[in-house]
Amino acid sequence: MKGILGGVLLAVLLTACGKKEAADAPKPADNKPVFTVLATTDLKDAQPLEAMVEKATGVRLRFTWGGTMESTEAVLSGSTPAHAAWFANAKYLLSDPQGQARVKLQEKIMLSPIAVGVNQTAAKQLGWDDAATAAKVGWREITQAASQGKLRYALSNPATSNQGFMALMGVVAAASQKSEALTAADVNRGAIASFLKGYKLPGDNSTYLTEKFLEQQGNNPTQLNAFINYESWLLSLNNGGKLREKLVLVYPHEGVATADYPFMLLKDERRDDYLKVVAYLKGADAQKWLARQTLRRPINAEVAATVADVLPKEGMRIELPFSPDRALADGLIDAYLNEFRRPIASTFVLDTSGSMDGQGRRAQLIQALHYVAGADSSLTGRLAKLTNREKVWMLPFSDQPWRMTYFEIPTGRPQAKGVQVQEDSEAKQAMLADVRAYADGLRMTGGTALYDSVLAALKHMLEQKQKNPNYQYSVVAFTDGENTKGRSLEQFQQAYAALPEDVRGIPVFMVLFGEAKEADLKALVQTTGGKVFDARKTPLYAVFKDIRAYQ
Repeated sequence: MKGILGGVLLAVLLTACGKKEAADAPKPADNKPVFTVLATTDLKDAQPLEAMVEKATGVRLRFTWGGTMESTEAVLSGSTPAHAAWFANAKYLLSDPQGQARVKLQEKIMLSPIAVGVNQTAAKQLGWDDAATAAKVGWREITQAASQGKLRYALSNPATSNQGFMALMGVVAAASQKSEALTAADVNRGAIASFLKGYKLPGDNSTYLTEKFLEQQGNNPTQLNAFINYESWLLSLNNGGKLREKLVLVYPHEGVATADYPFMLLKDERRDDYLKVVAYLKGADAQKWLARQTLRRPINAEVAATVADVLPKEGMRIELPFSPDRALADGLIDAYLNEFRRPIASTFVLDTSGSMDGQGRRAQLIQALHYVAGADSSLTGRLAKLTNREKVWMLPFSDQPWRMTYFEIPTGRPQAKGVQVQEDSEAKQAMLADVRAYADGLRMTGGTALYDSVLAALKHMLEQKQKNPNYQYSVVAFTDGENTKGRSLEQFQQAYAALPEDVRGIPVFMVLFGEAKEADLKALVQTTGGKVFDARKTPLYAVFKDIRAYQ
């Protein structure tokens, strides 16, 4: 159990999920050594610092980018070649003795609290549209509005991101009125269920969520009217000119969770370079640039006074205490995945054409299905596993879509109070074994009727959605080649346009590997909503992990 607790704990710090880190940056032609920094993808707006740091200090700084899950594991294992790491938040990493041993030094660079951005119209309807009333709004009021359908928000996945997890922690702390000594047994289950009624758009990174929020923002009961994220992201969104309505930022009065962006030394032999970089990042020039260009708050108090014109004065509230109770974090994540979130229903569209027999592709697909069926006990494997109440249809295709096979993961044992990690029931273990056996039986032959098969899956999901709207529906499709049978992309788009409007809420997540045409797959998801995941340079099972964070 200890391994499970520690593993899930690491996942909750996640703020972005992307590809695994790139290899250590090569030395430039002049052989000047490079100081490499493993940074999470939410910090890509700070990449101009590479040139700024080198000009000011002579240190040739280079970022490599990674999702926080992979990056955290890389730091813990010592497998990263990077000399330093830069995350939005490292509380969980540094609560682990192994993490403490890997990190030689750390310095906080900037700050950004979590806020609730609410459409101006919705804020007015809720009475939160001026500073005086907004200052009185807390997680209880936010939860009540969500429960009543008045607040319909986008939020990154609480199982894989810091923003989502800390939003849940805020709700739990407010409901218990016991934030500093909060334990797993104190969790108010009703408060979590009420808050999550307003959770309408999940995702794993702020860029994806923003794209979908811009498409769906509005004020009728089927549209999103709120976005929970870091203050810096919401301010940037307000300044971007793409919103239908600007967002009123609400900072819950009970307390906020603040990203403090620790810059961490991993390789002691580069301590001198690390100290030079940190001194520059905490200096006035860099702090002003970070504040004005990325809208993150300076850690330098003197600089903070000079950028007050771009940062709301009400933003910095009492910091929400971080509970040291690991059972609380683990139990909250487990309960979210298996009990409280809207259950998942999806159709996996599996390319079983003849080309899948070559270059180990069949083995990759089988490995990926085993991965979500619980064969992998690693951190990422546990978070990617099929969850209680989940419905999955497997749709293999080649010359045409074939017969669907249905799997339903049973519900877990209900808990009366608090939260805790539950072991899989015998019934769940048996169903996961059935999924793995199904994967083992896949056979590859024939052509590739991709668009016919995706359309069949969408129609099926639409029928299921009309029968039971309480599930979260999606299509996940895998292909290693070009469409050679059935409808063309253009014919698919025409058929899709003729479907009922409800189909717009069913995203299609396409997995690209082999010789599949990236441009065509991107055109498909642009039509349907969703995202393309590239498995040409990343193991297919690892891409599965990324997809699960969007469901």
